Amino acid sequence: MTSARSQAPATTNPRAVIFHGYGATPADHWFSWLAEQLEAENISATIPALPYPREPDPDQWEDDVRAVVGDPDKHTIVIAHSLGCLSVLRYLRSLRGSWRLGTLALVSGFVDPLPVLPELDSFIGDGCDLTGLRDHIDRLVIVRSDNDSIVPPAHTDRLAEQLGTVAQVLPGAGHFLAGEGVIELPLVRDAIMS
Repeated sequence: MTSARSQAPATTNPRAVIFHGYGATPADHWFSWLAEQLEAENISATIPALPYPREPDPDQWEDDVRAVVGDPDKHTIVIAHSLGCLSVLRYLRSLRGSWRLGTLALVSGFVDPLPVLPELDSFIGDGCDLTGLRDHIDRLVIVRSDNDSIVPPAHTDRLAEQLGTVAQVLPGAGHFLAGEGVIELPLVRDAIMS
C-alpha cells in the first residue's frame, strides 16, 4: 500500500525511533534517557513529536510513523509507548512485500479500547489486525506493569498473545510515566542490546 523509500533511506547502521503516547512529548518520561543510552552504544536514536498528542488523529500519527521509520530493515529498532504502539502496529500492518524489522519494543501496548480513556475510542476503533506481523520482526519485546491504571495489564497480555509472545512484567511501574517515578527503563534498553 505504501512505500517510504524516498523518505527514510535504508542504512546499515543501527537506528532507533522512540514513539511517545497520548498526551506526551519527546521530552517526557523515559524517552530521552533511552535515546541517550542507545546513542552511547552507537545507535542513532530519534524521538519524533507526533502531532496534537492531546487530540491525536490516527491517520496523522500513522503518517508520521511512516515518514520517520520509512522502510524498516534488520538494523531498524522501533520502540513505542501506549497509544504510540497502536500507530506503529498499524503502520507495520500497512507494509507490503518481504519487509523486515530488526527490533520492536512495545511498552504498555494495546489494541483494545481503554475503559479509563473513552475519548480515545474513535482513535482505537477496531484496533489492528496483527495476523502474520510477527513473521517480519526479528526481535519482539513487550513490556507491561502489574499495576497499570491506564492500560489494563490484560490488554497488553492479549496484544502479546496475538503477536505470539509473552509480555515481560516490571512490577510497580504503573503506566511507565515520569509522574509514577519511571524516568529510566533499563529492561527495554537491555532487551534491545541483548
